[in-house]
Amino acid sequence: MVRDDAAGPPPILGLRSRVETRKGSGIWREVSVRRPIAPARSAVLVCDVWDAHWCRTAAERSALLAARIDELSRDARSAGARIVHAPSGTLERYEDTPQRQRMRGLPPVEPPEPLELPDVELPIDDSDGGCDTGDCQRPRPRTRRSPWRRQHAAIEIAEEDVISEDGAEVYSMLRGAGVDTLFFTGVHVNMCVLNRPFGIKQMTRWGVDCVLVRDLTDSMYNPGRPPYVSHDEGTRLVVEHVEKHWCPTTTSDELAALLKG
Repeated sequence: MVRDDAAGPPPILGLRSRVETRKGSGIWREVSVRRPIAPARSAVLVCDVWDAHWCRTAAERSALLAARIDELSRDARSAGARIVHAPSGTLERYEDTPQRQRMRGLPPVEPPEPLELPDVELPIDDSDGGCDTGDCQRPRPRTRRSPWRRQHAAIEIAEEDVISEDGAEVYSMLRGAGVDTLFFTGVHVNMCVLNRPFGIKQMTRWGVDCVLVRDLTDSMYNPGRPPYVSHDEGTRLVVEHVEKHWCPTTTSDELAALLKG
């Protein structure tokens, strides 16, 4: 059942952010933010959860995330939120689908001049591609094709959903539909989720209120690189980086509870 947001005030979602105790101190504290979220004015974006990956462990972790992302997407869809599937580099497979055609047919909305926001260096070194097994070979540009061909099959693309890898298209859909909060799920938080044309950085610079679902993401990080911590700790550090410099985060359980009312 789709919730009618006009029936009363929107429910409140708890978000996590971080603030510097004093400008330039480098000391940050966690803060909780309570924000009204209207499901019918929200969207969930699924970023680059492909059917395969050149890194074996990245593929394994993504497969585990896929089922949970699908569950959240179903809850969001039922509550009236929109679902944007963004499996970059695979859109040829989807060109003739109604979900892709619907996105291409939307009236364009000109994005505003992007905000000039500082792009602070990540707390992890992912310059080697981030594979944590040591036995994977990263495809070289123009010499080897990427192994992914589609979005992971565990994530349903429903009839009413949309598909895009174009930031301007996503922005047009959000503004045209009156969406004011964009929830990000998918991989990888230090690469695609932050940096794609539809990613957190670009959408934030265009004035879109973004929220990262922090337990439905992963990083590409090799513990053999600075700061020499475990893979999970590397992911946690990047999530903290997002909370400090780009947008707040929430969890899938908290968001699902809000969506289910």
